[in-house]
Amino acid sequence: MRKPTTRMWIWTAVAAVAVTGGLLYVDSHRVSAAPHADDAKCGKVVDRLPDDIPGASRDWALGDGVASWGGQKAVFRCGAEELPPNINLCVTADGVDWVLDEKRLKADGVSVLRTYGRSPAVELTYTGPREEVGGVLAVLDPAVKWIPQERKCVGLQDAEIAP
Repeated sequence: MRKPTTRMWIWTAVAAVAVTGGLLYVDSHRVSAAPHADDAKCGKVVDRLPDDIPGASRDWALGDGVASWGGQKAVFRCGAEELPPNINLCVTADGVDWVLDEKRLKADGVSVLRTYGRSPAVELTYTGPREEVGGVLAVLDPAVKWIPQERKCVGLQDAEIAP
């Protein structure tokens, strides 16, 4: 049996660094899947997502029903828990109702929006400036609109007030 040479130790070290680097690279592209990401509609929605959103190109993302852009500046997760009726701000972009998680926005400045009235629900987490969120929703809406809407957001002006 031959004694390990210096050259063998160097190649072993290089291989170990390469494998570790590769694992870290893959892990940096992993996005945690939403609870219902295995819904067949999620795969179809993700396939319809654009390659670019305003100011960012699509990343290579690992995970079921997920996509990201701009180094995970924007993260899209299909199969999120559906929202019950709530009092959070609801915005409608091109026919898709999105509810803003106001608590998360106040706590750490991250815009987390979830579709309302669609099954499966879709969640978008956006760490860029709040002023950009509307443009991002506008380019994502054609893919999300494919999921049938079952309920709509209602505002105070829509509520019936009992006498």
